[in-house]
Order: sequence, then structure tokens, then C-alpha cells
Amino acid sequence: MKLIEVRTYRLKADSPDLPDGAQRFVAAMREALPLVSASGMDVVAFGRSDHEQTSFFLIRAFGSREQLAAQQDAFYGSPAWREGPREQLVACLDTYLNTLLWLPEAAVDALRCNHQL
Repeated sequence: MKLIEVRTYRLKADSPDLPDGAQRFVAAMREALPLVSASGMDVVAFGRSDHEQTSFFLIRAFGSREQLAAQQDAFYGSPAWREGPREQLVACLDTYLNTLLWLPEAAVDALRCNHQL
């Protein structure tokens, strides 16, 4: 079994001073995802929500709650994140929500195959 974190992001509405929020968000995530993977986190999938143009998801897999906490604390406190794409990415966000659930490894692999990065 794997602990799955599904993080959903809702982007700010585009405005004259911040046009093309989705494009900027995807560009920032494309910069961030290799850093996330390099930190040891298992990135399962990333993409746009099927029901809203301003919503995206990131799915990561962990062996335990302790592993999740340790890896995220290390990554989000790192210079690579704090001095890298963090500001650019956060500037695009209205809100985000994390949901945790346990799934069999076969289900995680199915998610991975159906959402190629």
C-alpha cells in the first residue's frame, strides 16, 4: 500500500496585470517537478482537472505519513525550492487542497500510466 497525496490547485482568475495564469502555472510546475523528483518524492501524475480550466492536480506517493512529512519538510525548506520556482508558482494560486488516501501499488501504477508527465 502507498499513501497518496492528491494536491488540487485552483488558479487565480486572469486579470489584466496577470494574464495567462494557467500557462504561467504550468511553466512554473515544469520547473518545479524535476526538483520535487530529485528530492526523492515519487511524483505519480500532474495535469489539468478534467472539469475546470483553472484547476490542476499533483499526485505523489509515499510509504508512510512520516515519510511524507520528512520529505516535504526537507523539500519545502530547501534553497532549491525557496530560491527557485516557488514565488512564480505561488503567485498563480488562489487556493490548494491536499487529500491523503491509501491505495494498492497497482492502483498507483495505473494512475501513473494514465497521466504521463
